[in-house]
Amino acid sequence: MTKKITLAGGCFWGLEDLIRKQPGVVDTTVGYTGAKETASVENPTYKNHEGHAEAVEIEYDTDKTSYKKLLDFFFQIHNPTTLNQQGNDMGASYRSAIFYGNQEEKKEAENFIDIVNKSKRWENKVVTSLEPLIKFYPAEDYHQDYLVKNPGGYTCHAIYFDSYL
Repeated sequence: MTKKITLAGGCFWGLEDLIRKQPGVVDTTVGYTGAKETASVENPTYKNHEGHAEAVEIEYDTDKTSYKKLLDFFFQIHNPTTLNQQGNDMGASYRSAIFYGNQEEKKEAENFIDIVNKSKRWENKVVTSLEPLIKFYPAEDYHQDYLVKNPGGYTCHAIYFDSYL
């Protein structure tokens, strides 16, 4: 069986490139999500996605990985303590966010944020937002698999820590 999880943590190219290689990940799609109603841009694009975060929709095989394992890796590859920033990328588009599909996912994400905070690996507290997944808009084709197509392309992501589990 497959499920999906949608995560944002800076430039979607770098997140996608690292996450796609994880055991159990079946597919990844970069795109935009999370705009509030007052700042909503219908059919966002790279040039106009105000209010939306750059995010990665991850399809995974539940027999090979889990929501919790993907959250664990997510918190290893970006700084969840910087508000609206990853590396040189600044603004709400680059916020750290988990877009949950139901209350069970929200609770599991809350629990994982608690694990990360208690680990004291980061100097500051986690600012990752928990937001309901309303609609995910896939990005333009040239953004999909960007770092595979452009191996020398920009990324602000790296594996900072080992597992929190």
